[in-house]
Amino acid sequence: MANIHINIGSNRNRRENLSKAIYAIKVMFENTVFSKVYESRAFGFKGDNFYNVGINATTNLIIAEVVNILHDIEENLGRDREASKFSSRSIDLDLTLYDSVIDQNYNLPRDDILKYNFVLMPLAELNPNLVHPQQHQTYTQLRATMSGLKSYNIDILNTE
Repeated sequence: MANIHINIGSNRNRRENLSKAIYAIKVMFENTVFSKVYESRAFGFKGDNFYNVGINATTNLIIAEVVNILHDIEENLGRDREASKFSSRSIDLDLTLYDSVIDQNYNLPRDDILKYNFVLMPLAELNPNLVHPQQHQTYTQLRATMSGLKSYNIDILNTE
């Protein structure tokens, strides 16, 4: 079984889209654990604030299959893959970690971990002592270099 981490973001119908994405992920992967909800400003464009959630899970699937499932969930939730990278999103699902695999083709570990606090904060919450395979620091140590975000315990995480 591979340990994976997924980052979910939405700034359109945030609660509804996160709830639906969480439900789909719970169906497709095992041993799911969710972070608090983190709120961040839109980056690179003007838009509503995003909600982000980190998810730890396990799977027997290979990386390509995990990525395909995440893309299918995005498509089912109305993600427009033709839209600009920096634009509003109904849903954005990113595989950020797959065990300690380093794979440039799949951007693993995802380079956004070191760029954006909305990716790092949920990851560090769920995996405080896990070591980044390239930086050789724990996610808690890396988090200390970034400013915090507002986080919330929102009931959307209690989807069944």
